[in-house]
Amino acid sequence: MTILDQKLLDILICPVSKSPLEYDKENNELISEESGLAYPVRDGIPVMLPEEARKI
Repeated sequence: MTILDQKLLDILICPVSKSPLEYDKENNELISEESGLAYPVRDGIPVMLPEEARKI
């Protein structure tokens, strides 16, 4: 499981809602509560494509 750097988390936003993201360590995803999407993190790289996100 990859842990993201806090500096990276501080600058990333949801491409759909433009809201801040929270890192879910258990599922290795970036969560956007506002848009209801979870973006995967693969090999330490956030995949910030809406079509790759799962609905939560």
